[in-house]
Amino acid sequence: MPQLADLSSTTPLFDAVIIGAGPSGAASAYWLAEAGWSVCLIEKKEFPREKTCGDGLTPRSVHQLAQMGLEPVVAAHGHRYHGLRAFGFGASLEMNWPDHAVFPNYGYTITRFNLDGLVASEAAARGATVLTGVEVVGLLEATDAPDGHLRGAAGVVAYEKATGTRAEVRARYVIVADGQNSRLGRELGVTRNRQWPMGMALRGYYSSDRHAEPWIESHLDIRDPNGEVVPGYGWIFPLGDGRVNVGVGLLSTAGAWKGVNTTKLQEYFVSQTAAAWGLNETTRLSVPTGGRLPMGLARGPHTGANTLVVGDAGGSINPFNGEGIAYGYETGRLAAGVVAEALLADEPGHLVVYGERLEAAYGEYYKVARAFVRLISEPKILAACVGVGMRIEPVMREVLVVMANLMRNDERGPGELAYRALARIADVVPERAYSLLLGEHGTED
Repeated sequence: MPQLADLSSTTPLFDAVIIGAGPSGAASAYWLAEAGWSVCLIEKKEFPREKTCGDGLTPRSVHQLAQMGLEPVVAAHGHRYHGLRAFGFGASLEMNWPDHAVFPNYGYTITRFNLDGLVASEAAARGATVLTGVEVVGLLEATDAPDGHLRGAAGVVAYEKATGTRAEVRARYVIVADGQNSRLGRELGVTRNRQWPMGMALRGYYSSDRHAEPWIESHLDIRDPNGEVVPGYGWIFPLGDGRVNVGVGLLSTAGAWKGVNTTKLQEYFVSQTAAAWGLNETTRLSVPTGGRLPMGLARGPHTGANTLVVGDAGGSINPFNGEGIAYGYETGRLAAGVVAEALLADEPGHLVVYGERLEAAYGEYYKVARAFVRLISEPKILAACVGVGMRIEPVMREVLVVMANLMRNDERGPGELAYRALARIADVVPERAYSLLLGEHGTED
């Protein structure tokens, strides 16, 4: 593995420098390196490293990994499952992933401890320079940002703790993929639309005899210790290695979960599922960890003169289900394509196309998802929708198709028609109307 000192003596000009080697950054590096461009991928931790996550790969994630040639190694390290078992308001359903023209009808569970280094290593195998244990501490020669755009930069200043080396890494293009906290994104000028939903999640690991089940499990009516329904969900994801990933996620519009103690909520959810899964203090393997989930492209702008923001740093998480890995891979790949086109044309202004492609890929879908989250943040609406839907299996199967973003472009089935109906509702009722309906006035990060 190269070190920062190896660069400081020659200071090469890379075609792209990418900050953060999670799903979005590693995917950007892979696709640019695969196309023959010179890439420097910088990750502040050493692989393998822990990362708070639900550890579930949906069919969209599996498709992206297969496109990078990594499904065999993921299958060897992970656990294959074929659908979702949902619980809510006294009912339960087991639902297979649907057949699809593009995506597989199965997923995997695999810890980020095992997953993230695989993609970064594959990028290195394609020729990318991958620096680990190196932290980006600032932008290099940053320029001012026009309205609606990020600042530009000639590269980044990096620091390697192990050697004490500090060096400039220069590049034609800078891709920021440093996750949901995105310190570098803020330095570039990224802000969050506080009228749009934010999530919060907490997870821990337990040993369980049911670790190899073929279903991931979702609980749609989690409650606080007082028995009150809170806007969110609980999950239990079998990992196939003796462990299960157990967690809770909260969906917020304007502070709906302010005042909720997530640690207590996690403990209460575990106590509710303890008997079924053998969860207790003796089977607990880790202290729960968590973080915030910026959703629905709520962070922006996404492009600057020669800069792009991808993945969680750009708020790409799906508001319908809290899924971030697939959208990290996808936005990273989109960014790589746009940067490659800009390099070929020697035209930095081409980066504006990235924002257009984000909008084409996710704009309408995320608009619908944000409206959906605003509605179910009201406990009475959540109880009515989930309580009724869970008892009508065909409806829930189509809801799964919509929430996992697995609609088909080549047909108009029930899921596609349901989505179109939701889209029309979202168009008719502006997002600000939902804010007024629920008494929302924005949230604080």
